[in-house]
Amino acid sequence: MRIHYLQHVAMEDPGSILAWASEQGCSLTYTLFHESGALPAVDSFDWLLILGGPMNIYEEERFPWLAEEKLFIRSAIAAGKIVIGLCLGAQLIADVIGGQVTANREPEIGWLPVRWSAKAREHPLFSFFSETSIVFEWHYDTFSSLPPGAEVLAGSDACAHQLFIYNERVFGFQFHLETTRVMLEQLIAEYRSELQPAAYVQSAGEMLAHPEYIVLSNTWMAEFLNRLSEQERRSRP
Repeated sequence: MRIHYLQHVAMEDPGSILAWASEQGCSLTYTLFHESGALPAVDSFDWLLILGGPMNIYEEERFPWLAEEKLFIRSAIAAGKIVIGLCLGAQLIADVIGGQVTANREPEIGWLPVRWSAKAREHPLFSFFSETSIVFEWHYDTFSSLPPGAEVLAGSDACAHQLFIYNERVFGFQFHLETTRVMLEQLIAEYRSELQPAAYVQSAGEMLAHPEYIVLSNTWMAEFLNRLSEQERRSRP
């Protein structure tokens, strides 16, 4: 299987997904927008992974490559690729498919609970989640509305739309299951000024105090990817 990923800043790489891809024998290619990377032909990969970043989807004047990236994501979806977006990546997908991305009513930063819908707990790709899961968040915007064909499968008190699935091949995660300890430490070091007291913002100490959350999140990500990979294998003629 061939996976291509779109990376926006150095500290937000695929995290635990890299280990999963290596274990599965996947080939990995990437576009590093922070290093002026080039985009590949859509027929050169099977899955597209779109990572997070501190920019907003509407900052095209500041980050001109956003416009090209959106066109590329649209092409990948139209070609029937598996497309997975994480945080900013999910917001970019939402914009591309006709949804709306706006400021969330509260920032979410830290290990916070999300609730899975009854439909999610029956879905073969997500049924292993319990009704509530503690996941890592770091976002200010969210996909506040989604078009027909997209279904929200998880939400939280601060953010109603935490995960959506579109046409059974496109997945948008507002939260991060791929975060490793190294990534978390780098995010805190770079963006410590954002950790201002608020209802859904944790301190650096609170975020670093639960290594078991990282292990569990990475396990969940691997299980989702395993199930998705198996589903794809079974669907081949």
